[in-house]
Amino acid sequence: MPAVAFRLGYVPGVTPAKWVRTWQQRHELPLELVPLTHPAAAEALADGHVDAVLLRPPIDRDTMSAIPLYTEVTVVVAAKEHPLAALDPEEQVTAADLAEETLLHPLDDVYAGTEHLPGTVLEHRPASTAEAIQLVSAGTGLLVAPLSLARLHQRRDLVHRPLAGAPGAPVLLAWCTDRTTDAVEDFIGIVRGRTVNSTRGRRLPADPSAGPDRTADRGRPRSPRSTQDRGGAASPGGHRRRPAPRGRRGRPHRRGRR
Repeated sequence: MPAVAFRLGYVPGVTPAKWVRTWQQRHELPLELVPLTHPAAAEALADGHVDAVLLRPPIDRDTMSAIPLYTEVTVVVAAKEHPLAALDPEEQVTAADLAEETLLHPLDDVYAGTEHLPGTVLEHRPASTAEAIQLVSAGTGLLVAPLSLARLHQRRDLVHRPLAGAPGAPVLLAWCTDRTTDAVEDFIGIVRGRTVNSTRGRRLPADPSAGPDRTADRGRPRSPRSTQDRGGAASPGGHRRRPAPRGRRGRPHRRGRR
């Protein structure tokens, strides 16, 4: 039974809009966006609820394939009354700055490096990043997260500063290896920036606005040029005869004297 839509999952902070627009311009198959929480994203892919998903690691590399899309800056989210708020917006927080701090580690944590940072991880783990943000606002602790999540949950009583030396937070496009359909291949081509007529991967229907497709003419033998175009007549054996030499006034030289 043919698919009725291409289902693309995505986690909070990831914005698939530009790729969706390109899909809609090129493809007749509808694309359905499916918002997912970080813990549920890989599970939804494995269960077949989505055809592909934009998410952050980790994933099961034994059953899933993935390509990196971009890497986000890692930031520290703090209450506006916290001393870190005195730093300039572009000034980095160092690991030493966190040594005496309490760090929040939500259950849907998307930054796995929190346990390796100095400071004390709060024993109570908030159920979600949104709940952790509430605790940060109340002055309970600090949250280390990708920049997009800090912006997603931005509030007037919060600030975020980049964390120096922290590994970035990568965003991946993932799909089940044994379910690499034509639609999945098409979307992979879009996120990789391939054009409609790209020779890499499966080709989509031609874009009418792109002009005629000349690729079918490549490799076709050209018709021989006429002898007139070559500037001389051809002999019966196929060899060209040189024109007779001419004198100063353009008249042919005579071979003998009178």
